[in-house]
Amino acid sequence: MKEDNCLHAALICLGMLYYSHAVTTEKLNHTRPSLHGHHEKGKEGQVLHRSKRGWVWNQFFVIEEYTGPDPVLVGRLHSDIDSGDGNIKYILSGEGAGIIFVIDDKSGNIHATKTLDREERAQYTLTAQAVDRNTNRPLEPPSEFIVKVQDINDNPPEFLHENYHANVPERSNVGTSVIQVTASDADDPTYGNSAKLVYSILEGQPYFSVEAQTGIIRTALPNMDREAKEEYHVVIQAKDMGGHMGGLSGTTKVTITLTDVNDNPPKFPQSVYQMSVSEAAVPGEEVGRVKAKDPDIGENGLVAYSIIDGDGMDVFEITTDYETQEGVVKLKKLLDFETKKSYSLKVEAANVHIDPKFISNGPFKDTVTVKIAVEDADEPPVFLKPSYIFEVQENAASGTVVGKVHAKDPDAANSAIRYSIDRHTDLERFFMINAEDGNIKTIKALDREEIAWHNISVFAVEVHKQHQEAKVPVAIKVIDVNDNAPKFAAAYEAFVCENARSNQQFITVSADDKDDSANGPRFIFSLPPEIIHNPNFTLRDNRDNTASVLVRREGFSRQKQDLYLLPIVISDGGLPPMSSTNTLTIRVCGCDSNGSMLSCNAEPYILNAGLSTGALIAILACIVILLVIVVLFVTLKRQKKEPLIVFEEEDVRENIITYDDEGGGEEDTEAFDIATLQNPDGINGFIPRKDIKPEYQYMPRPGLRPAPNSVDVDDFINTRIQEADNDPTAPPYDSIQIYGYEGRGSVAGSLSSLESATTDSDLDYDYLQNWGPRFKKLADLYGSKDTFDDDS
Repeated sequence: MKEDNCLHAALICLGMLYYSHAVTTEKLNHTRPSLHGHHEKGKEGQVLHRSKRGWVWNQFFVIEEYTGPDPVLVGRLHSDIDSGDGNIKYILSGEGAGIIFVIDDKSGNIHATKTLDREERAQYTLTAQAVDRNTNRPLEPPSEFIVKVQDINDNPPEFLHENYHANVPERSNVGTSVIQVTASDADDPTYGNSAKLVYSILEGQPYFSVEAQTGIIRTALPNMDREAKEEYHVVIQAKDMGGHMGGLSGTTKVTITLTDVNDNPPKFPQSVYQMSVSEAAVPGEEVGRVKAKDPDIGENGLVAYSIIDGDGMDVFEITTDYETQEGVVKLKKLLDFETKKSYSLKVEAANVHIDPKFISNGPFKDTVTVKIAVEDADEPPVFLKPSYIFEVQENAASGTVVGKVHAKDPDAANSAIRYSIDRHTDLERFFMINAEDGNIKTIKALDREEIAWHNISVFAVEVHKQHQEAKVPVAIKVIDVNDNAPKFAAAYEAFVCENARSNQQFITVSADDKDDSANGPRFIFSLPPEIIHNPNFTLRDNRDNTASVLVRREGFSRQKQDLYLLPIVISDGGLPPMSSTNTLTIRVCGCDSNGSMLSCNAEPYILNAGLSTGALIAILACIVILLVIVVLFVTLKRQKKEPLIVFEEEDVRENIITYDDEGGGEEDTEAFDIATLQNPDGINGFIPRKDIKPEYQYMPRPGLRPAPNSVDVDDFINTRIQEADNDPTAPPYDSIQIYGYEGRGSVAGSLSSLESATTDSDLDYDYLQNWGPRFKKLADLYGSKDTFDDDS
């Protein structure tokens, strides 16, 4: 702080000296005659008046950032007409007048009352005027002057960014440009060295340097290696005053990252890799992984692997896992421990992208030896063939050998093998297999015509390891034997016209044989020896597995014989050949002149009427229809019944209710309720039906009501049935209801009011008084008739 005050004082002194020099110069160069003036003679005797300037001034300067105890004297205004008597008053106006700048109205001294900052405002324009103090009359015209703020070095340099980030490839040459940093200074660049900046490096040496005038950062060391150090932190300083002592400075940080180049070849960390794989492994299974290390990154670190030599080049392959940069060794073919127990590979790892600038650092590849051991696995038995095909003749005797399958244990133990047939493939058990040697034999005779091929499966299982088994398909072809005689290919039925001509062909027959083609055609047709000279028909073999039947004579008569049976012998071409006799049915028919059949029946010649067959069929059909109609009419007539009552059409219906209750006998007191049968409503002789409402009252006929004391349900129901049958108001159907019946044998007798309600006889219930308190209510209700009459 003390140093700053000294500096400001020195600057003020310099300013005052500069101001005095300026005032002196102004006095010499700028004068104005006073208002009173002095006279000079001209050439022609005229008196000339030379005006004198009344103001003495120049540009005024004031030091910025002055912080002294008193206001700073900027300068002094003085007019020549000012005699010092105090009658002149100086007035100041313009920018900052009265606020920043004040003037002593008597002496004309101008002071700055506030600290000025050139960076905020570099100059002020003011107007000065001298007026009469008493009258305020202007004594001189107003005039402008400028107050400039003199710059001092009060602003340090500032960088555009607080932090910079830059990249430069590793291994770059010395002097390679990295980045340019720029700083600015708010001081006046036109005055002194306050804004003259010089750049220097504070941190980051000896790796980088900076140009003092431009701020460009460059590499300073050759062959900087990213793999050794990737990031550098550099501090750059900008200092004003041309870098001299006393100048102000600012700093910035620059983070410089070395980018990768492919300057490192891949290297295997070891010379030999040991791997193992089971012989049971399948192709495509991973065996192991190798990895060559490359310190480069990105595409510069990409490595491709390949097998370049070794006895396992055909058995193994290697691929590249680009996510982990590993070489994946995989199995390409099946292995056999018993055949070969180890393999050796030579694997190469090479960079995918190579930079020609660093080719001298190569070669950018490396090799390693991979040894793979094959491990023994517990393998299932292996058949010598993937499938077997055998042949056996049909009809061969039981026990005939069909063929032999063979399997072995591929393991070093060479365990014994047992064989069996998968019965799911031989459900009818045509074959068997010897468990020891694998011989397949027949169990029963085979028929080629039923099954020509048998496809079975045979299991091979290790004796001591039942879970280790193998399966092989076995196809057995049944060889044909000529055991089927040829027969007609169809059920032939021929006809011959009565007017047939001699040697006329009327049918062609063919044959079929179930045997194979080797034991079938060619077929030979012939007549049996005993009828080879048949007088009616003859046979001609067409030698194309067909034969034609011809008429031997003329003229046939249906009345004499309408049917002929012709035996034909057919032989096949097998060894030995087989033959069969087939009978051809030949009918004699009536034909027209063109040989078209009209009728093959003999009836038309017997009938007297000349009716055709179609007419006879039509007559028979009509008779049958009439008989059916008559039978239906009679049946319906018998089933029809006259209704007892004529109802409306919508009321005629059947309402049959089925009852399946057999009852419990005479002692059953719960199955039937006799009170329902003996309905008190029946006293008046009218029992309403629930089926329909009767249209008029029906009075029962006398003599049909059962005795009052009768408890015979059969009599009661029969009586009701008769009433219903004779009741014209009843519907035309039976409506049977179930009634509970108490049964017989009660010591107390019947307590039902059914009978008493339907008769006028007097009943004595006085005995109820003797039955105890439980029957007191009944005794009161059914007291003696005299008692009731008295009470009424």
